Amino acid sequence: MNDQVTSTLLMVRPKNFHGNEQTAVNNYFQQLKGKLTLEEIQQEALKEFDLFSEKLRAKGVETIIVEDTEHPKTPDAIFPNNWISFHQSGKVYTYPMFAENRRLERRDAVINQIDKSFEMDEIIRLESWEDEGHFLEGTGSLVLDRKHKMAFVALSDRAHMPVIKDFQQKSGYEIVTFHANQSVNGKRLPIYHTNVMMYVGESFAVVCMDSIDDLKEKEAVKTALKSTGKEVITISEKQVASFAGNGLQVCDARGNRLIVMSEAAYKSLDQNQLKALEKNGEVIHSPLNTIEYYGGGSARCMMAEIFLRKK
Repeated sequence: MNDQVTSTLLMVRPKNFHGNEQTAVNNYFQQLKGKLTLEEIQQEALKEFDLFSEKLRAKGVETIIVEDTEHPKTPDAIFPNNWISFHQSGKVYTYPMFAENRRLERRDAVINQIDKSFEMDEIIRLESWEDEGHFLEGTGSLVLDRKHKMAFVALSDRAHMPVIKDFQQKSGYEIVTFHANQSVNGKRLPIYHTNVMMYVGESFAVVCMDSIDDLKEKEAVKTALKSTGKEVITISEKQVASFAGNGLQVCDARGNRLIVMSEAAYKSLDQNQLKALEKNGEVIHSPLNTIEYYGGGSARCMMAEIFLRKK
């Protein structure tokens, strides 16, 4: 583990995965209708999850896998990075969630399980903002440059300024906000999570600059990334639709760097983009087609990084 990459991840093995009607209202990457029954969707998602987590383990990444609950039913529990984040300072944040049924994913049992092995100094709970109708969905909304204490946030129905300011005050992060859109049936609509269109590694950032329509905001994002010496690897909106913006740089126990993404994301990249990425670590990819289709999230959403000190 260093300032930006960790070798320890929290993952939640799904019990009731399927398309969530409550999140579909503003997640246009997600489909509710398909050929599979609910039972088949869960079976396929479980296969994809198990293969993905096994690939990470085979590469020497420590994956702490928590089983989802049978009751209450939480179709998106497979995406834990939206409700919790773990920081080197020993702080743990829990976040306010847009969809009511996603709020059930916040479980003290998960926090207690991590607490057994890691030093937690403080749990900062931001979810009381839900009472005022304000949300900020963890490292889905906040793309963190942990080393430089800088957070990139695309404003949306799931990332509101009052909570962003609260997080800023409590964490000391500098915040770069902007609007990110995608074309849906000829309209430009807000992208629901920042981590769909960008991710930040130690010395690089993958970003869809085409999603940022406002020229001043686009410049501000470029300037912020360049100020920390990062190489910017740009991707297209079409590649965003294949979840090429939903990757994560991690490391194994020996410190070897890995860049993790889905098979669809990997297949969407061109040779120049892959070359640029491979300078920063071995690219690991796994098929997550069912999870992407019905969940509207991909590899990055499935991994909550643990930066806490071991007990």
